[in-house]
Amino acid sequence: MNAATPAAREPRVVIADDQELIRTGFRLILTSRGIEVVGEAVDGVEAVELVRRLRPDVVLMDIRMPNLDGLEAARQVLAIAPSCRVVMLTTFDLDRYVYAALALGASGFLLKDVTADHLAASVRLVATGDALLAPSITRRLVERFASPDRVPGPAEPAARRALAPLTPREREVLTLVGRGLSNSELATALTLSEATVKTHVARIFSKLNLRDRAQAVVLAYETGLVTPGTRSTGWN
Repeated sequence: MNAATPAAREPRVVIADDQELIRTGFRLILTSRGIEVVGEAVDGVEAVELVRRLRPDVVLMDIRMPNLDGLEAARQVLAIAPSCRVVMLTTFDLDRYVYAALALGASGFLLKDVTADHLAASVRLVATGDALLAPSITRRLVERFASPDRVPGPAEPAARRALAPLTPREREVLTLVGRGLSNSELATALTLSEATVKTHVARIFSKLNLRDRAQAVVLAYETGLVTPGTRSTGWN
């Protein structure tokens, strides 16, 4: 008889928000679902210190906090704990700071009115290494804040340097990732197996030092592989 597969460890979480009501509500939701909240921070300075001491798996980081805002706090957290996953908390789905956070390595964002079940599921998702992003919202974010007049075309020197490590097929895959296609949709579009697509995506992330799909989407726009207004069946 095969031994039972051990259950995956629940993520350890730090909540950083200057509103006590938000922190308390999120803590109660997560702990009631078996997710351990190891610390709470009232500002970015405290959030960075908690991450330094406690090494959580996930940080739920408010964007607008006193003393040190969530964007700079996220930058510092990712510098001292690269394996930590940062999820930005915001009241606006088209917040320009969310775009900046995705570019620096945040794994996604959540609106503060998120449902209890979605909050818990999201924390577990990012803890596994996946990006937490709704393609339709992420595309709108990128299109708003990566304006056409500052997005280089793919033939320009900066773009060539950024994408130089990629093979032509990997560029094609990155373009489709930037348009929001899932791995299964990529496999269909390119007539490849899903396993082959996963290999291409993993190599792209490794070559370009990307944490996840969120950063890949941002890079695809910033290098001009995808331009604002580009649509795909992968986007809602």
